Amino acid sequence: MTDADELVRRTRELLAEHPPASTDRLDFLRARFDAGLAWVHYPQGLGGLDAPRSLQAVVDAELEAAGAPDNDPRRIGIGLGMAAPTILAYGTEEQKQRYLRPLWTGEEVWCQLFSEPGAGSDLAALGTRAVRAGEDWVVNGQKVWTSSAHVARWAILIARTDPDVPKHAGISYFVCDMTDPGVEVRPLRQITGEAEFNEVFLTDVRIPDSRRLGGIGDGWRVAQTTLMNERVSIGGMRLPREGGMIGPVAQTWRERPELRTHELHQRLLKLWVEAEVSRLTAERLRQQLVAGQPGYEGSGMKLAFARLNQEISGLEVELRGEEGLLYDDWTMRRPELVDFTGRDAGYRYLRSKGNSIEGGTSEVLLNIVAERVLGLPAEPRTDKDVAWKDLAR
Repeated sequence: MTDADELVRRTRELLAEHPPASTDRLDFLRARFDAGLAWVHYPQGLGGLDAPRSLQAVVDAELEAAGAPDNDPRRIGIGLGMAAPTILAYGTEEQKQRYLRPLWTGEEVWCQLFSEPGAGSDLAALGTRAVRAGEDWVVNGQKVWTSSAHVARWAILIARTDPDVPKHAGISYFVCDMTDPGVEVRPLRQITGEAEFNEVFLTDVRIPDSRRLGGIGDGWRVAQTTLMNERVSIGGMRLPREGGMIGPVAQTWRERPELRTHELHQRLLKLWVEAEVSRLTAERLRQQLVAGQPGYEGSGMKLAFARLNQEISGLEVELRGEEGLLYDDWTMRRPELVDFTGRDAGYRYLRSKGNSIEGGTSEVLLNIVAERVLGLPAEPRTDKDVAWKDLAR
């Protein structure tokens, strides 16, 4: 078993052999992956050392103190938080060797082709078809709300491979090359004015069967691994005290006493406490991950994340008064990632509206928490045993 002292030794060896000040950034990241210090809980040869997940902090602290570069985790968050755990759980050895290293180093960006215009909240009703053609699958359909599709090399994709069985049973999970013929990415302009999201059209896209994750028809089970990790990565991200949306509001409150009122003070105190409780709960959730797979508690954290962001950003606009309505950049931009804290209060207010949709709508997550966490009776589902082709659409 690799312990903390051994990880410190290995990290210092990496730094001695590849000094951050004189080593190319990408070369350093590749060397770190090969040394097993990328994610220490992964298997040896796949960026890890089979060490306890909790010891990653030991490595990160040593590297940060030495000024080593990171892999810009926010830019590649879909790959790190969603694709990698799914590939690790269901991929073949060849798939793991091919995808995990360039995913972690950021050489290849990933996106997620799940939601569709007619299958968002009810994801299992998706209609994108994958038809077997020899050693390939031919895929046709449309996906929507796809973050980073305009910069992604790879996508995790679920498609219907059997329309004659109930909707959850006829889905398979694939890795799609976003550079292949037939893949078309179109921007979706949002209320903020930018186009961070995309819609993706798939027309006769050929995907080799070697890029399938999990068994044929087993895609829904594979997708659950992706979705649970997604909700943890959104709602359970590591933040310092006053990190996230509450930070700019608290800073404005301290620096602008002329904006204060008793009523706003009471609301700020309440939201500050809730943000801190949410931060500490997320820390506990990450500690639970050390022992196994993420559970449905991530859905509860994602729910709290969305509600808090929207309430905090609304308070910030009210606190700033007229200047809170200002938003200085309505240009059609195509950002690679979302920056909540480096923009105007008006941007944060508008962008936070999407938090209750992305990563699972709040209404669906409420059902998941009620049924899977609290054990309440499930809602009636009349389509549970109906073949997908016979469903009303």
